[in-house]
Amino acid sequence: MRIGIDMHTFDGIHQGSRTHCIELFSRAMKVGSEFQFFVFLAEPEKLKEATERFSYRNVEFVKMDHQSAPARLLFQLPALSRKYGLDLLHTQYIVPPFSACPTAVTVHDILFESHPSFFTKSFRLRSKVLCRTSARKSALVFSVSEFSRQELVRLYSLRGDRVTTLVNGVDLVRFHPGDEGADVVQTLGLTPGTYLLTVGRLEPRKNHAGLLRAYNKLPRPRPKLAIVGQRDFGYQEIFGLIETLGLKDDVLLFEGIEDSILPALYRNALAFVYPTWAEGFGMPLLEAMASGVPVLTSSTTSLPEVAGDAAIYLQPDDIDSITSAMMKVISDAELRSLLIQRGFARTKLFSWDESALQLVRSYREYFGATSDSPSLVV
Repeated sequence: MRIGIDMHTFDGIHQGSRTHCIELFSRAMKVGSEFQFFVFLAEPEKLKEATERFSYRNVEFVKMDHQSAPARLLFQLPALSRKYGLDLLHTQYIVPPFSACPTAVTVHDILFESHPSFFTKSFRLRSKVLCRTSARKSALVFSVSEFSRQELVRLYSLRGDRVTTLVNGVDLVRFHPGDEGADVVQTLGLTPGTYLLTVGRLEPRKNHAGLLRAYNKLPRPRPKLAIVGQRDFGYQEIFGLIETLGLKDDVLLFEGIEDSILPALYRNALAFVYPTWAEGFGMPLLEAMASGVPVLTSSTTSLPEVAGDAAIYLQPDDIDSITSAMMKVISDAELRSLLIQRGFARTKLFSWDESALQLVRSYREYFGATSDSPSLVV
């Protein structure tokens, strides 16, 4: 069977869906040796340079020029599906309205339905129509957390057994504890082991504004705050608050951080703070835990499902709650140690390999395969 994988997320900004596609599909392609995979993206060579995980004989890279979403969905993917005789096309969030073959879709979240204020009007309107239609028409539907799965069932009136959860995992080779990369962190103006870290796109939903206001209430002397993320819509408030609150000396904002540097920023942090309003999963939590860093996060949406007992929880709409959580972790070394140990245990519950096996099982069931035994491709 011939399966097409839309990997255009690799060509975009660094975000959870990009990591999800790289980690999950590379493993699934290794396990699903009976399938021929066609990977569609604008820069195949760049992906090959970034990772060797796709180097299997059942994988073919196909250059798909970077174009607008309508062009990709209406013209490029249907044309490629016909050209390569696909039996299934797997995309993220939205499938082509007029597909040349059956489709599979992974809907990471539908927060634009439950938390509409954090999205632009045009994005909300488009997503409400296209994601709903995609989930209902696709042969296979996946999500990344039980929270997101239940939201799809509840809001899109899907049967519970129609949606399969493929949880995100964490690369324990990249993200691990220790002081490796301390010299890199120092060149960025940070002292290893002394700073607070947050990672996420610069947009209102990530609640950087609330974090900055809460950080401003910390008594001096206080740890520096490192913000890592790429600009998205609504980022202007973040820069405005750093200026108006007089935080230029204490807050360091890093845009365009390379993949190779991010693990060093994690493992050398004092604590990871993630007061986001809503998430479909919350991959940075696992990356921080795997790096041996205590976690503070919101008690909303999917976040408790991921963090379990390995986090200090806060209320994203309560500035004092965020400040109090930071003060606890800053002042209590014993608490930090406890959270770190619980974090290590927590990461073991989330496996890319297990999710890849589940994905391949779903493919096999769809195509009517009888064998459930994984076979490896080298």
